Amino acid sequence: MRIINSKQVILSLVSVVLGFMIAFSYNLTKDGQGAVKDKAWDQEYELRQQLIEQEKQNRELQKELLQKQAKVSNIEKDLAQEKQLFFNLAKDTEKYRMYLGKVKVKGTGLQVTLEDGSDMDSEANVNNYLVHEQHVFKVVNELYISGAEAVAINGQRLDHDSYIVCNGPVITIDGHQHPAPFIISAIGDPDILEASLDIPGGIKEQLVNENVIFTMEKQKKIIFDPIIGG
Repeated sequence: MRIINSKQVILSLVSVVLGFMIAFSYNLTKDGQGAVKDKAWDQEYELRQQLIEQEKQNRELQKELLQKQAKVSNIEKDLAQEKQLFFNLAKDTEKYRMYLGKVKVKGTGLQVTLEDGSDMDSEANVNNYLVHEQHVFKVVNELYISGAEAVAINGQRLDHDSYIVCNGPVITIDGHQHPAPFIISAIGDPDILEASLDIPGGIKEQLVNENVIFTMEKQKKIIFDPIIGG
């Protein structure tokens, strides 16, 4: 029979215990690493869910923002239309006040002078060489049609209900008599006003054929005061 050495027994026990401790430590470390991995995965999953929820909220907020921007854009368009409407109303009001002679006006324009004819035959009818109200009417109407903003005759400004009556060698405008020559002043684009009167077969040619002395001149500055009591 072989006798076991006590040192060998102790060494064997130490080896067994050491092996057990190594195995236990390994398992403990493995279990710890697994727990850490599980915890990290849970945290990552939770963060992902939070991110998904945040992106969902962002999409909702972006959708709401686009809706509000569209509403603001519509409001701005409405305000722009209202602003343009008020601007047009103000412009029309000023135009009507000017047409009614309520405000002072100034600007460039055209001056037309109508004089009685001078080359009269001794046997001719003198009335055929006088300037009559219809001649004045033709010039005034053509000026208004061509864009004249205001018109005056011999310095008397016309308004929306002015009347002109011929009485021999003079014409009466709103109760005030004026002798020839008749100076018709109009505020507006002088080039357009002149061209409208001077076209072939136009007002100038018609009046000249009716023995009226017709002259016109562009004006750089014409001023009309408001009509008193208008």
